[in-house]
Amino acid sequence: MAITFYTYPKCGTCRKAKKWLDQNEVSYEEIHLIDSPPSKEELSELHKKSGLELKKFFNTSGVKYRELGLKDKLADMSDDEKLELLASDGKLIKRPLTTDGTQVTVGFKEPEFEEKWQG
Repeated sequence: MAITFYTYPKCGTCRKAKKWLDQNEVSYEEIHLIDSPPSKEELSELHKKSGLELKKFFNTSGVKYRELGLKDKLADMSDDEKLELLASDGKLIKRPLTTDGTQVTVGFKEPEFEEKWQG
């Protein structure tokens, strides 16, 4: 199972998730979320496979999210507009974003990682 792990090295949650993957001997390809964010098309696929609301993909505690006032704007945006926005700036994406092409996790919750990524 090839796992893609979108991460931001300065993010504490990402470091915890990476440590968990390493300790559980889960192999993954690490992609810097800010330097190489997923495209709009990739995000659309991840969204469909995740079963989550699109707003769960937003890093709501990020500076950029607050600067853009997205808390008040997301409700009025189409999914297409949200995907466009997410693809435009990796800092808007909740991290880490982890996928094997079938399953997707957004953020890091140990029980969820155990369920999805522990082979």
